[in-house]
Amino acid sequence: MTASGRRANRRYAELTTAQIDTALSRDSILVLPTGAIEPHGPHLPLATDLIVAEAVAAAVVERGAAAGQDVWLLPSLGYTKSDEHARLPGTVWLRASTLFETIVDIGASLAQTPARRLLFVNAHGGNSALIEVAARELRRRFDLQTFFSSGPGHPGPTERGLGIHAGWAETSMMLHLRPDLVHMDQAVATVADAVADATSVGFAGPVRFGWLSTDFAESGVIGDPTGADAGIGATLFDERVDTLVTALPEIAVFDPGRVRR
Repeated sequence: MTASGRRANRRYAELTTAQIDTALSRDSILVLPTGAIEPHGPHLPLATDLIVAEAVAAAVVERGAAAGQDVWLLPSLGYTKSDEHARLPGTVWLRASTLFETIVDIGASLAQTPARRLLFVNAHGGNSALIEVAARELRRRFDLQTFFSSGPGHPGPTERGLGIHAGWAETSMMLHLRPDLVHMDQAVATVADAVADATSVGFAGPVRFGWLSTDFAESGVIGDPTGADAGIGATLFDERVDTLVTALPEIAVFDPGRVRR
């Protein structure tokens, strides 16, 4: 806490240009939340992924800073690669090439500061593969140490291991974070039985497949939100935040080429 009783400012965009060189160091960790603006069925808002990414990232920075870590919160990316939902009204997406170049441009800008460590906290599965490729690009072109986390999946008890989108876990987390935006009376289960029944082709099996959210249901929901619970959401939220806070000390010194002595 500062002398005035307020928490120290850890928001990158609230620094002045005069403060950048003194507030940041080579081992400062810049945290970039990535979400999406896309349909999440009739029961969740378009901004679900963005809300979750921002909340997780903000909590990681706050708790990490309180534990003594040199960590800073960047403004979030809300418009990202979510064209798998393009056939549903409300989706706002960037082409993969546009998002890739946007991330590269952000990396080029951050490389002009003293900081050299960038952590993506992602809450939209459609971004994961592209962020992984972009992270290597930033490493190669700008000598940034890049890290990314899309969070573990938490399929619900009725989702047959496939709570992919707007299902039990995501709805539970939103009930915890923004219950005012959740309409549980509109929640309907859409379990991807055809995928669950397949033995080789799947979301995580030996053979992947290209898909649109409307391949499974008109709503785009892939999961069962009907049993969602705010208490479960709080637990899932804290688990993810705690996992990332635990990782911060390692991220702060990580060097894949370091020789063990």
